[in-house]
Amino acid sequence: MADFHHETARLILRDWREDDWEEFWAGTNTPAVMRWLGGVCDSEKREAAQDRLLSYKRDHGHTFWALERKQDGAILGFCGLKRCNQEGGPIGMMEAGWRLREDAWGQGYAKEAAIASLDLAFDRFGADEVIALTVEGNAGSWGLMRRLGMQRREDLDFENSDFDPGNPVIIVYSIGRDSWERHRG
Repeated sequence: MADFHHETARLILRDWREDDWEEFWAGTNTPAVMRWLGGVCDSEKREAAQDRLLSYKRDHGHTFWALERKQDGAILGFCGLKRCNQEGGPIGMMEAGWRLREDAWGQGYAKEAAIASLDLAFDRFGADEVIALTVEGNAGSWGLMRRLGMQRREDLDFENSDFDPGNPVIIVYSIGRDSWERHRG
């Protein structure tokens, strides 16, 4: 399978390289970034996460890709697509996701990368619908889902305490191909 590489105006979404991981974890494995993602990861959790990201590419042809800023080559985090695999969730549905380091917040990078990922989901990977998951407290994430034209899908919400033990409900947003085309129109 060819290496994945997709460019936007300011970003590159691409397959992971071995030398990406140190910069990725240094920027994203912080209390602020991991606040709604289950907390800072120890080395065992980091290695398991890396293995999962690589397995998504191997098994489905897409993953949460490394997100590189064109201007300076910095790894800002990840963004991309996977198949939902959260216990209790809508298993197998195409899922868009993102995680950016804190100094990249508020600059439109997440939206730019998420738009590219949704375009790819529908145009390259043949999705009919794409979901995104978060927790109620993560207003930044579900706010972006709304700005992308995604709709709240309470019928798909599920309990899972991996991310916010204090409120173990994962909330789901989704968008279908036709809605995405109208939103992008």
